[in-house]
Parts: sequence; C-alpha cells; structure tokens
Amino acid sequence: MRIRSLGVIDDAVVELSPGFTAVTGETGAGKTMVVTSLGLLLGGRADPALVRIGAGKAVVEGRIALAAGASALARAEEAGAELDDGALLISRTLSAEGRSRAHLGGRSVPVGLLAELADELVAVHGQTDQQGLLKLSRQRQALDRYAGEAVSGPLTAYTEAYRRLRAVAGELDEIVTRARERAQEADLLRYGLDEIAAVEPRAGEDTELAEEAERLGHAEALAGAATAAHAALAGNPEDPEGIDASTLVAGAHRALEAVRAHDPALAALTDRIGEIGILLTDVAGELAGYADDLDADPLRLAAVEERRAALTALTRKYGEDIAGVLAWGEQGAARLTELDGDDERIGELTAERDALGAELGALAEELTKARTEAAERFAAAVTAELASLAMPHARVSFDIRQTEDPDGIEAGGRTVAYGPAGVDEVELLLAPHPGAPPRPVAKGASGGELSRVMLAVEVVFAGTDPVPTYLFDEVDAGVGGKAAVEIGRRLAKLARTAQVVVVTHLPQVAAFADRQLLVEKTNDGSVTRSGVKVLEGEDRVRELSRMLAGQEDSEAARAHAEELLATARAEDRTSPH
Repeated sequence: MRIRSLGVIDDAVVELSPGFTAVTGETGAGKTMVVTSLGLLLGGRADPALVRIGAGKAVVEGRIALAAGASALARAEEAGAELDDGALLISRTLSAEGRSRAHLGGRSVPVGLLAELADELVAVHGQTDQQGLLKLSRQRQALDRYAGEAVSGPLTAYTEAYRRLRAVAGELDEIVTRARERAQEADLLRYGLDEIAAVEPRAGEDTELAEEAERLGHAEALAGAATAAHAALAGNPEDPEGIDASTLVAGAHRALEAVRAHDPALAALTDRIGEIGILLTDVAGELAGYADDLDADPLRLAAVEERRAALTALTRKYGEDIAGVLAWGEQGAARLTELDGDDERIGELTAERDALGAELGALAEELTKARTEAAERFAAAVTAELASLAMPHARVSFDIRQTEDPDGIEAGGRTVAYGPAGVDEVELLLAPHPGAPPRPVAKGASGGELSRVMLAVEVVFAGTDPVPTYLFDEVDAGVGGKAAVEIGRRLAKLARTAQVVVVTHLPQVAAFADRQLLVEKTNDGSVTRSGVKVLEGEDRVRELSRMLAGQEDSEAARAHAEELLATARAEDRTSPH
C-alpha cells in the first residue's frame, strides 16, 4: 500500500509479507493508520478529519494479488477493472471537504463495490470487533457462519416465511383494529354513491348546461341581433325599398358580368364577388333559421338552472367538475367492494397467518437443530484453539435457548418468541478453568481472555470459511508473558495458509512474524516514505528490545529479544509452510 497525507502519515509505502507481517512502533507513531488505510481500500467510511492538516486530499493505493477463479476477481472484471500483471489495483481518494472517490483496476467505481469485495478479501479484527463479539446477535451470526449451508439453507426459507407472515399479520391487524373506522368509511361511501346515483350525471353535462343557460338567459337579445343582421344582409319584407347587402352585391356582380370577357383579371374579381353573394345568401338563411329556432321558454331556463344546481352540489363534495365526480364514484365503488369484503378477507388472512405460523415453527425447529449440532463442533474447535493460546483448561460452550411468549409461534412443543433469524437466543459461554461455571463471555472473560477467544474463533473460521488476508489490530491487548508467546505462535500457524497482518505492541507476538515493519515519526511529527521500515538483523533486535524494556541498548532486553527470535525460528523450521 502507498499512503499519502493520511493522519500523521505524509507519504509512506507499506510492503506486507505473504506470510505473517507485524507492524510495530511507538504509541502515536501511526500504526493504526495502516489499519485505517486498508479499511479505506475496502470501502470503509471516509472521515475528512483523517486528511493530514494542510493537505487538500488523502490518497491510499493498494495492489492486491487475487487467486485465479476467485469470485472477487470476477466481480471486479464485471465492473470493468483491468488486472496489472495478475494483481488488482485499488485506490481511494478523500478530500478535506469530505468528498470520496474510488478506483478499481483503473476504473472509477462506487465505494460500495469495494465493500462487496472486502468480504472475500480481508477479515479485519480490532478492539471494536472484540466488543462486537459481546453482543448476542453477533454470537449467533458467528455460529451461523460456522455452520454454513446446514443453517443458511433453512434460514433463507425461514426469512422468506417470516417476511410473508409479518405482511399477512400486519394486514389482518389493520383490518381488525380499524373495523369501526372502516365501517364508518363504508357508510360515507354508500351515502356519496347513492347521492351521485340519484342525480345520474353525464360526462360533460355541466359544460353543456352552462352554455345552454347562457343562451337562454339572453334569448331576446340574441333573437333581435339575428333578425337585424338578417335584414341587413337579405332585406326587410316590411321595407321593400330598403337596401341590403345581398342586393348591392348582386348589382356589383351584374355590372361586372357584362364586361368580364374583355379582361381575365376582371373576370376573376367577378367570380369572387359571385362567391360573396352565395356566402351572404347562406349566412342570411342560417340567421333566419337561428332566430326561428331560438327557445326563449322561461320554463326551460328554470329546468336548466335546477339541473345545474344539482350538479354543483355534487362537484362541491366529490370533484372539481362532473368528470371528477364520476371518477370519485368509480374509485368509491371499488373501495366499497373492498370494505364490504372485510369479513371474508379476515377469514382468509387468519387461515393464511395460521398456516404461515405453522410453517415458520417447523423451519425454526430445523434451525434450532442445525445450530445445536454446529454449536457442539464449534465450541469443541474453539476450546482446542484456546489450549494452544495458554488457556489449556478453558472450556467454551453455547447456550441456545428460547423465550416463552404467548404471542409467539409453536416450536418444539412450546409457544416462543420469534424474530427474523429464528427463535433462538445464542450466547457464547466461557469457563476459564476447571470448577468455574460457564458464564457469558461478556461477563466471564477478562480483556486478555477475550482477545484469545476472539483469535481462537477467527482461527476456527479460517479452517471452514477462509479469506486470503487477516488483519488484527492489537487483539493481543491485555495479554502478556506466556499467553503472548502462544498468540504469536498461533498467528504464525495461521499465516501458513493465509496472509496475516498484526498491529501489535507485544514483542512476543512480533518475534514470530516473517516480516516486521517499524512505523516511526520524523522530528516534525510526520511519517514520511522512510518512516515505514522493514526491520532485519540488528535493527529487528533493537526494536524488540525497545518493546521489551523501553531501551534499545539494554543488554538483558537484547538477550531476551534474540531468544524470542531464536525460539520463533526454531518452531518455523519444524513446521512446514
């Protein structure tokens, strides 16, 4: 990895060993920035406060080797990523303003894609992960992960049945608890539908009646105007000497008709005047018919206004216009059908709920059985690991229990509480020495014991659900002496099948590493490119001496450091990689 402008790190390159890499350094030197950097590459949350003061952005780049056929490789290629000599290049940029960008194999990708790949590439464990192990939900998840298909298969079926049961139960509860409100809603709908049915409105009727009312209200004025216009166009029978438009146009046409043969232009004008005469005759005829047909009946006007009032009463309640009223009626009728079918629906939903409850109970029993079988194997495996971590008399077990609940489901002959993951409460128990009663690991384990339980659990996972890389951030906290040596020995064993990176303050652990990296600050408080060193030979002895006694030149510390390295190398030679 290359890290630039992140926290105390100015510009540094971290080269990790294929086996076991230990990262050491003084407190505050920036060791945890290695963990933070890897977290950013794997889609972790980007905190702008991580950007080094004075820098505009922080950049982390990593080169990850992937095994051929790895699903993470297929997912990366789907996103358009290109490999660099068989390795995948990942970069993450974080601006001081909080913007974050991710690149995978030279392509810009969503940060979420990096998080998807993380699950298959690296298992990260630190102090917060230890605290997470104290939660019952995390303990159940750990057991389910160990059990594999034996639990994941029935759990998938259970989760789907649980989702359907919650949906059915929710609908049933709503219908039953809101029965009175739904009855009131049905009554209001019936009243409205009856009111609309009594009026029997037609689509567009309100517009038609408004036009008719306007016409009837001004019938006398309209008739007078039509009669006067007709007289102006076609003459008034009561005034035979009067001059009208039709007569004038006819005279103009006759005058031109006599000479039209002498000039084509004048002939064209003659024809147009003839067309005007025809149009005047047509309009005059229509005006006469309009005046004759105009109904000035006051009774009809009263009937129209009464009908309009009835329609207005509907639009005040059910829509902006009659089209809206008719739409409300269609929707109301559909809703009323639904409400009127409540009793039948309650029966259907009750039967479906009971059937789903029985199905869920059977699946829950299957889950409990699978978890119980896996718990015995898991506990035995973790107990065996604790023996190699200086806890030879410790015993780990699981308490798998259910809680009685009258509103629950039938499982195992009892009515018990249930949730999206089944009916089981799973709790990890630890008996640290013979004679000690098993107690919840949250209450019965010291900090050092919890670190070793965490490591033992992860080592067991490595044998059943391996990932290529394991990162441990000071999971050896609270541990010392022989236990620290055993942790170092066990991490070295894990590194035979996977890449292991450990941020540690314990020399007993660091001595077992294939490669030891020292993170140190310069005088100005930053970590530069030369601030992450690969320690070899005398340099490594000096760093282990500092970790042992706080003094690099202490002869006793040097002797102890050399002894630790010799012990680790001797074991490494006797154990094939």
